[in-house]
Amino acid sequence: MDTTDPPHADMVAAIRAAPISGRRRLVALAGPPASGKSTLAASLATDLTSAGTATVVVPMDGFHLHNRILRDRHLMDRKGAPQTFDVQGLVALVRRLNAEDEVFFPVFDRARDIAIAGGGMVGPDCETVVIEGNYLLFDAPGWRTLPAYWDFSVRLDVPLDVLKERLVARWLAHGLPAAQAHGRASQNDLANALLVTGAPLPADIVVSGWA
Repeated sequence: MDTTDPPHADMVAAIRAAPISGRRRLVALAGPPASGKSTLAASLATDLTSAGTATVVVPMDGFHLHNRILRDRHLMDRKGAPQTFDVQGLVALVRRLNAEDEVFFPVFDRARDIAIAGGGMVGPDCETVVIEGNYLLFDAPGWRTLPAYWDFSVRLDVPLDVLKERLVARWLAHGLPAAQAHGRASQNDLANALLVTGAPLPADIVVSGWA
């Protein structure tokens, strides 16, 4: 495992050089909440596609369980924890991405706080998929099945104090009062971050301090 802070161009080159074991190259981009996964995933997809490697981003968030199910299971206050995702559905999607020409995947609508089935598509021309999410390199039942499919993996490592600042800012931007924003960040999001950082599986690259 390489622990470094590589230039972006070097990461793109490393991904393009990674052998493809299935139908297309599968790249895992893992890290705690507010570590910058979505921003980096979008940037990598743009740069990889510009370099001639057609790339699609598939966020893990499409596998959030519906709020009704979370309420029935008394898990609404832990939304975003591992048990609030359909991990087996995610594993099934990854298997399909590894084997099939055309694959539809669910996306998460943050404004409505729901997952939408079939909201995204990976087509036959796609050579690389960047899958981003908290638990893609998480050493726990169900989740540890995933790394067998990764052709390349990146983990983002951001200090907890930085994560908390970003998480509070995120909830403030969503319109929560300051007290609630701090509560959501401290009581749920940082608890999930500790799970991610406490049981990591190896990555090809660990990026420290990603902004």
